[in-house]
Amino acid sequence: MKSVTRFLSVISALAVMIACFACAPASALSFDCDVETYSDSLYMVNLDTGMEVYSKEAETKRYSAALTKIMTYIVAVEHFDDLNTEIEIKQSCIDDVLNQGMSCSGVDRYVGSKLTVTDLLYAMMLPTGHDAAMVLADAVSGGNIKDFVNMMNDKAAELGCTGTNFTNPFGIHSTEHYSTAKDIYTMTKYAMGLPMFSKICGTSTYYVNEDDDYPFITTNWLIDPGRGGEYYYVYATGVKNGTTQEAGRCLVATAVYDGYAYMCVCLHAPYDDTKDDNEQYCMIEAANMFRWAFLNLRFLTPVTKSTPICEQKIDHAWDTESILLVPENDLNIILPDDYTEGDVRIVPDNTDPISAPINKGDIVTTATVTYKGQDFMKINLVANDSVGVSPILYTTDAIRGVLTSPWFLLAVGLVVILFIVYVSVSSSYSKKKKHDKRNRS
Repeated sequence: MKSVTRFLSVISALAVMIACFACAPASALSFDCDVETYSDSLYMVNLDTGMEVYSKEAETKRYSAALTKIMTYIVAVEHFDDLNTEIEIKQSCIDDVLNQGMSCSGVDRYVGSKLTVTDLLYAMMLPTGHDAAMVLADAVSGGNIKDFVNMMNDKAAELGCTGTNFTNPFGIHSTEHYSTAKDIYTMTKYAMGLPMFSKICGTSTYYVNEDDDYPFITTNWLIDPGRGGEYYYVYATGVKNGTTQEAGRCLVATAVYDGYAYMCVCLHAPYDDTKDDNEQYCMIEAANMFRWAFLNLRFLTPVTKSTPICEQKIDHAWDTESILLVPENDLNIILPDDYTEGDVRIVPDNTDPISAPINKGDIVTTATVTYKGQDFMKINLVANDSVGVSPILYTTDAIRGVLTSPWFLLAVGLVVILFIVYVSVSSSYSKKKKHDKRNRS
């Protein structure tokens, strides 16, 4: 009996491990929002929980314009051990920028001298300097920009950005240069964990030297109180914008208010350089999306770890046929202020019977959390009580399983066939033997 119990315990432990690995967070939620949107792709995430709160064509491939430089930043920073490393500003890098029809942001003023990696990162991220991006890519790749682009694509693949492909480190237009709102969120969230990223992307003005008359100035007016005008948003904290004729206006923005942090990615907002109407539509909608989130969404706990979710049938137990399942942890999530109890449902992913023994707190299965029918999270469901195994029931069930298994039935069938063949052969042999005996007589 002890060996049976030990065997069942091992099986239960394996099941728990599988359930734990299967319990990866999922996100596919878009709350009702009355904000007027302009971008063709829009994606908004609560940074405190990683919960998606709004999504509009977030996985559609779009031209990414200067948001490309977020990946350029990632590759460059992960290459240099010290961001105070000085890099010579070569005329050849500036010429490459100008020959491709791109503009310089001021790094060209330092040809023949050196700037630190940090200086170049500010020059690249604030005024979206193509010259700074070229100098960094040249330094990292030893002059082979194609190698640098390969590093960018390799890093995108490593981060799981399946809708992204880069052909250059600047964001200039190419039909094969694109990303998605979700992928750009993934890159930006990763970059926020790297040295200096949040500080740089939250800065409006940067001077290389104290006596410098030409600072690098951000093009993200959401964070610039002096130049942002009507676009300035007091709770914005970063990150980057970009524009081309083909990509339209693009933006990654972050904002923090009253303990809540959000990121909003906007791709392909209206832009036409042949027309007078060229408002920063993505900045308008990002600020309005932040206001909507801060005013209407809250951390709530619709379900606690003591909330009964379902009863799961259990086999081989001493004195019960089912066990109560509850969430492994309290469910603390972002929800609209006006949500009702019925809006949130928890649906078990597996209702098949389980086998005893089960200990209180063991993970039995996963469940999908839905909001108004939208799946947005996976959680673990655990046993609310311990249930012991009945060796008699287990042995009986095991025997029944063996007796009804296809292999056992096949084996029985073969035995029956062999027996019939044996009887038939034996009978024929006996008759022949009797016949031969009569002939000899």
